[in-house]
Amino acid sequence: MSIKRIEPGKRMSGAVVHGNTVYLAGQVGEGSTVTEQSKSALAEVDRLLAAAGSDKSKILQTIIYLSDMSTFGEMNAVWEAWIDPANPPARATSGAPLATPDYLVEFIVTAAV
Repeated sequence: MSIKRIEPGKRMSGAVVHGNTVYLAGQVGEGSTVTEQSKSALAEVDRLLAAAGSDKSKILQTIIYLSDMSTFGEMNAVWEAWIDPANPPARATSGAPLATPDYLVEFIVTAAV
């Protein structure tokens, strides 16, 4: 089976397609609030999924990290407005320190192609 790397860089690729599955690197967004960062990061998820020939209706699993679990409801409001309600993926959310203090939320997505 072939492996296709989307936006490969020195440290990682934006996404990797293997077989009928696409694995996205963790997506963080811009902005000063969890709402802003979630919207920005999920727009990047949309963009990378499209580059792989997929879309949010084909997401299999999402892992979400929040730097502060008190923002869970704020992130969920953005998530619920964005996700395809007919095709919700398996999902886990956890609190964890992220790569920099500026990052408040990170989305890791695996989808079918």
